[in-house]
Amino acid sequence: MKLIVLPPAVVLLLNTLLCHAQMRREDVRTDFVTYSKRKLLEKDIRENIIGKTATFPVDSVTEYRFESACRAITQFMITDDRSKIVCDKLFAGYTTLEYDTRQALLEAAYAVYPADYINAVNNILLTETDPKLFAMAAVYLYRTDSSAALLNKVKNRITIQFASADSIPVLVELKKYLAGYRQQVQQPTPPLSALFRYQQDLKQKVIYSFQRWNRDYPGMAIVQNADGSFVRHPDGRLMVFEQLARSASDLPYFLTDGSTPQGVYRIQGTAVSNNKLIGPTPNLQMLLPFESYWASFFYMPVDSVVDMLNPYLQLFPATWRMYTPVREAYYAGKAARTAIITHGTTIDPEYFNDKPWYPLTPTMGCLCTKELWNITNGNLLISEQWNLVSAFTSSPGNKGYLYVINVDNQQKPVTRQEVEEWVKKK
Repeated sequence: MKLIVLPPAVVLLLNTLLCHAQMRREDVRTDFVTYSKRKLLEKDIRENIIGKTATFPVDSVTEYRFESACRAITQFMITDDRSKIVCDKLFAGYTTLEYDTRQALLEAAYAVYPADYINAVNNILLTETDPKLFAMAAVYLYRTDSSAALLNKVKNRITIQFASADSIPVLVELKKYLAGYRQQVQQPTPPLSALFRYQQDLKQKVIYSFQRWNRDYPGMAIVQNADGSFVRHPDGRLMVFEQLARSASDLPYFLTDGSTPQGVYRIQGTAVSNNKLIGPTPNLQMLLPFESYWASFFYMPVDSVVDMLNPYLQLFPATWRMYTPVREAYYAGKAARTAIITHGTTIDPEYFNDKPWYPLTPTMGCLCTKELWNITNGNLLISEQWNLVSAFTSSPGNKGYLYVINVDNQQKPVTRQEVEEWVKKK
């Protein structure tokens, strides 16, 4: 079995691993969140990165600007007239674009223009020969048309446009997603109590991130120690941490920059990122299946020649192993997703003040924990990320597992009361 090594960006982060205990909360600050810096960034995004780019033709000299504009449109969900011009120009010249620009364009369209480019994306579906870009086109169309006719069309185009499609993981997942996603949303989640009890057999520290199927609504995370106890406040109340598992694009789990896949991740330790949008609060480094050596994921020697799905499923109790949604992380890793971590954010939440997840901020597919800053001096005001890392490292060791679970499809945030009830039933 071919294994995917860590990408350079993740290696860099792992090489800068810090001991969380050596940091103090009051030392975590950044000028990037101050009022003046945020206004300068917004001005640059709207007037230069997007606005000025919209005035250019698309050619080999300007294409990189259009790619950057699309990434800004996605991350900050900017839908003004100039954003539309950027996308219009790129769709008009789609066949001349480099791969990265095509990906950024399809991601921006999926993120903020869900019905504006159906005809253009239909044409892409008929001609695109890159599996990932083809899948992005297919899921764009599926969101407004889940008919049997579309599913048959996608299957036929896969057969025509891709040799050996059954050996291309992203296309395998695409077909599964189109055929089964809407049914999975209605499928009841197995008992969480069984998951909590099974953790004591693993004897590993665990973070559970409970989410809704609709990732527009924030979730909650809790920490279970290796001895089976849950991390609590001194007065006995369960510690819970607001966490968003929605990416800015909200693409499906198996696509790059899609929302966080359900399933199990290996926690490798803590680090501090040099990405200004993530910020200086310690994050939790994680591994997806297939992202590194299997021995790193399972933290023990394994025979990587055999199919690793069964060992992966052994991280769940028997009552969960036939519940297919928790295999998302496994197949997302197989489809080459990487670099999903748990982190804070310096992004101004006001970009999203009309969204259900406000004041949390979406990411490029990571788990983003609530974090608010003093815009005068750059100090932390509220950091669920700091609290989560502190809770996880409050008992010996900084490694373990993280489970992302969609509990149901209620159209509201996961609440403390719900989580406390689930834990009581343990």
